[in-house]
Amino acid sequence: MLAFAVVVLGAYTRLKDAGLGCPDWPGCYGYLSVPGAAANVETAEARFPHAPFEAHKAWPEMVHRYFAGTLGLLILAVAVLAIRGRNERTPLRLPLALLLLVIVQGAFGMWTVTLKLWPQVVATHLLGGFATLSLLWLMYLRLSPTAAIPFALWPHAAIALVAVVLQVMLGGWTTSNYAALACPDFPTCHGAWWPQMDAAAGFDVFQDIGPNYLGGLLDNTARIAIHMGHRIGALLVFLAVGSLAIRMFAIASARRLGIAVAVLLLVQIALGILNVVLTLPLPVATAHNGTGALLLLGVITVNYRSFRSRAPR
Repeated sequence: MLAFAVVVLGAYTRLKDAGLGCPDWPGCYGYLSVPGAAANVETAEARFPHAPFEAHKAWPEMVHRYFAGTLGLLILAVAVLAIRGRNERTPLRLPLALLLLVIVQGAFGMWTVTLKLWPQVVATHLLGGFATLSLLWLMYLRLSPTAAIPFALWPHAAIALVAVVLQVMLGGWTTSNYAALACPDFPTCHGAWWPQMDAAAGFDVFQDIGPNYLGGLLDNTARIAIHMGHRIGALLVFLAVGSLAIRMFAIASARRLGIAVAVLLLVQIALGILNVVLTLPLPVATAHNGTGALLLLGVITVNYRSFRSRAPR
């Protein structure tokens, strides 16, 4: 639950353009909290003259860091408990992998600030958050009694999982390059089904580190290419996950999970469309990130429950 909150808070911080609300790391203008007293604000601005103090952006950034730090401590506690209580039923590799991942996530959180929202780092940091949430959910599934569903569904579920993960990657690249509003209309883009775009520039993952990526540095044709890539990815996810949910409706042990996955898929598609039509309202855009995370967890659950019912060797 805390990992999900961290993912949603990260999305809110990014969408509020508060990723550089604190120009340093791990503190904020040299303080452990957001400076409030007038004297502290003057000191903060003297320390960072290139970054004028804005409390409404500093607070979301620091709240996100507090939640992420607390999550890191909890994952450390889980790893310690797993090592101390090691037995055949207690997973060990997952807690250790989570501990390593959260340490790497901390480093990417720092680089997000020090490299001024470089898209490669921002997108990777977002993926790391989704990966942390996914591994925690997988560990929860392993420790909880769950009903198996037919193994025949697993190949389809694996394809759906790959489609969702790729779409999450596209979503991270879209938001880190500020391409969500590159197409102001739906279902067309600038009135065309296939608008002019520059895919080579839009998907250039070797772009140089610039002075500051707040607001993005790509031209509009490159952002259109990213946006259209995300739309195409959404269509593929709709086909892969939607067809999987339809197959699950016909299986008694999988019907409830199939309904949940189908509802999450439809809500996610609707939120994506509303982001374009309503010009990226903050609550809708944040909910789009959160629902995407829940959809990922739903597809992971289908994969886990179907794969564990495979015939023993």
